[in-house]
Amino acid sequence: MTGLALLLVLTSALVHASWNFLLKKSGGGPGLITAACLVSLAAYAPVVAAAAWWQHYDFRPVHLALMFASGMIHTAYFLLLDRAYRSGGDLSIVYPLARATGPLLTIAVAVLLLGERPGPTALAGAALVVASALLLTGNPFAWHKSEARQAVGFALLTGFTISLYTITDKASVAAWLIPPLVYDWGCNFFRSLALVPLARRRWPGAIGKAWRERRKTVVAIALLSPLSYILVLTALVFTPVSLVAPAREISILFAALMGAHFLGEGDLRRRLVAAVGMALGVAGLTAG
Repeated sequence: MTGLALLLVLTSALVHASWNFLLKKSGGGPGLITAACLVSLAAYAPVVAAAAWWQHYDFRPVHLALMFASGMIHTAYFLLLDRAYRSGGDLSIVYPLARATGPLLTIAVAVLLLGERPGPTALAGAALVVASALLLTGNPFAWHKSEARQAVGFALLTGFTISLYTITDKASVAAWLIPPLVYDWGCNFFRSLALVPLARRRWPGAIGKAWRERRKTVVAIALLSPLSYILVLTALVFTPVSLVAPAREISILFAALMGAHFLGEGDLRRRLVAAVGMALGVAGLTAG
């Protein structure tokens, strides 16, 4: 992994953990998620138009199909992640489980279907990142038996959607050459088309209520969520997905520290040990 790719991924990790922290702290809900998607569409539209013009974007009909597929997977991702937090899951439990499950599946698919061949050092680094992420949860099997066990299931399902959209998006920006800014906006457009009628039908008034009562959080998530993934998509253009996917998991460190410091979730020593493991794992990814 090049230094530029690593910088993009690490910056994305900090931004990603930050908007997850805001989602957990605010209480989330489908109304807030939908409102953030709509604000994001409006806020990024001028930037996307400029990027498409500057990069001489060559639109093809198949691009809409790719954006639609990723948009639907991302819709499931956001709803499952939000449900995991609202089911009683701590940020420092749900986030590591979701983020660690995704790379394991992504690497397997990248090797089996995309023909990627990461070196042994990179694979060892990926394994160390994932193992360190799981260490952050303590004993997830014991935690699964607690009253918050539903959150574990939703977190694991979230991880499955992460693997699906990572593979889809790698092909979209690297093989089909869709500019990352344009691609992410298109995915968000289709995601909004799915979320707005769903929110209005199942949670009447939830979108307006989220905007009135938690406007700052809505705007922050609307800006930070696309930014975090645009950085990853940019790295995917010139970096194997089997390296980018596990490197993203350094965001678990940021989320764990935020949970311990700002949300009082505790057990800082174990999280620091896991942080060292993740740092070594990322070093292995860079060397490999």
